Amino acid sequence: MKTAIYPGSFDPITLGHLNIITRAAAIFDKLIVCVGYNAKKNPMFTAEERVQLIRNATKELDNVEVVASDELLALFAKKHGACTIVKGLRAVSDFESEFTMSLINKKLNPELDTMFLTAEERFMYLSSSAVKELGRYDVDLSDFLPAEVIDEFKARLNARR
Repeated sequence: MKTAIYPGSFDPITLGHLNIITRAAAIFDKLIVCVGYNAKKNPMFTAEERVQLIRNATKELDNVEVVASDELLALFAKKHGACTIVKGLRAVSDFESEFTMSLINKKLNPELDTMFLTAEERFMYLSSSAVKELGRYDVDLSDFLPAEVIDEFKARLNARR
């Protein structure tokens, strides 16, 4: 069985993330969406909340598992028997840092490959940061977030005001 991991902070999960998840789930027998911790970010949702939001958005995908982890990704992959890390790319600027990380992961876990999936054109501009900014202006978020996430997102924004 071929298992892949799609790591990220997913704060919140966007339609761009969901597009990568859906496409990767069609390629691999099992896809683990791994909600990671990023010390450089101040998350809107806890890791556990992000896991639940992703589970809600991916409930139709039988081969997708969602977990949170603060482990080093290469070691997490080895522990879960994953052969591939899936990374979504929006622009050429994403590639440089992601490529460097793929080399480090390969050094730590030589059996681990990285697959880069480019975002579909309609999602190339989309990021969680952009969605957070748009949400502050109370715009229609249906082109940016999965329907299962919008109410939670709006509620959290309102609570932070």
